[in-house]
Amino acid sequence: MEYKTAFNEKLRHSILTDYNISKTTTEDDFNQLTFLAATICHAPTAFISIIDKNHVWLKSKTGIDIDEIQRKNAFAQLTLESEEKQFCINYSDDPKIFDEAQKHYHNQYKFYTGVPLKNPQGYVIGVLSVLDTKERELKKYQIEGLHALANQCMKLFEFAKQNKKFSIVQKKLKQKYQELEKFASVVSHDIKSPLANIISLTELLKVENQGKFDEETTQYLNYLNESSYSLRNYVDGILSFYRSEHILEKDYENVDLHNLLSGIAHLYDVANDVEIDYPETATLHHVNKAALTQVFLNLVSNALKYNSKDQRKIQITFKQTDTLYHFAVIDNGDGFSQENSSKIFELFTTLDTNDRDGNPGSGIGLATVKKLITSMGGTVKVNSTPGEGSNFQFTIKRV
Repeated sequence: MEYKTAFNEKLRHSILTDYNISKTTTEDDFNQLTFLAATICHAPTAFISIIDKNHVWLKSKTGIDIDEIQRKNAFAQLTLESEEKQFCINYSDDPKIFDEAQKHYHNQYKFYTGVPLKNPQGYVIGVLSVLDTKERELKKYQIEGLHALANQCMKLFEFAKQNKKFSIVQKKLKQKYQELEKFASVVSHDIKSPLANIISLTELLKVENQGKFDEETTQYLNYLNESSYSLRNYVDGILSFYRSEHILEKDYENVDLHNLLSGIAHLYDVANDVEIDYPETATLHHVNKAALTQVFLNLVSNALKYNSKDQRKIQITFKQTDTLYHFAVIDNGDGFSQENSSKIFELFTTLDTNDRDGNPGSGIGLATVKKLITSMGGTVKVNSTPGEGSNFQFTIKRV
């Protein structure tokens, strides 16, 4: 049937479809709104109804036990047709309406008021309704209260609508990221294979022709070898950056910080010029162990690589507050100018300095560190002095 409404009905129904409001799910937020509506009006019954094509169904209700009624002559439909900001009617105004309603509500109500639930463009998708068993007139604060609740109800619908859109976008972005990760992996593999051949052949040429090449040719071969290793490290860094996304998907668990750091420190025990100090006892609750391990591995590795001192020292400190775990990785390395302290965390950004073995950085390691820390709800910063060392301080969220 055709309904008497102030708006285009087909467009209104299309807008309602966009909200994707579930018939079967009743969230606590909506239950609280209907409870407040009944409480404010001192009435036994309140409900949030959605006006569908041929039916009115109740998203949430208080003091009533029905789920759906015919749209024709329903109170919500009358509210829609009234075009008023708030529709009110007593039994004495039109007994027929209330007598007809009794067939659906199984109670003899004598008062009804409804506030249309309008989207930002002014289209009504539902109604916040209140029923009472006696005739009455609402007070000013009750009217204002119902309008406030109706406004909150629409905000919940808008939030759910936007959340759905965000979920779709997030799903597409995740798919694109997976495609990019696959592309990076395939391309990296295709690069590393010939790189390995270049490195092997260069080494073979140097060995088999030792003493035959002049100094310039030997230098060219060394440049070729160094460039090949540098490119290989760059490719490995890219793969590590993209694979960090999988690390963030790991389960959270309780972590013994001493054991975690001792495992990292033992990786460098073979070097006599390395000294790493770290906390003796500390337990971290509900953290991503894999991500935290990767952060420390990157910071410790950098601290040792960019340190030309005879004795390389690293001190790792830890403290906690009510909301955060605080860490610091302090070294006595080469350091750098403080003006570079922010940009070193940007992807592919380097300071044009080589490590202690003469290899240039890729600008990926610290970008990965920041990505992991940010995803764990923390922040990272660094204080550094050229020739004296650096102090990397970071936090992660404490749950």
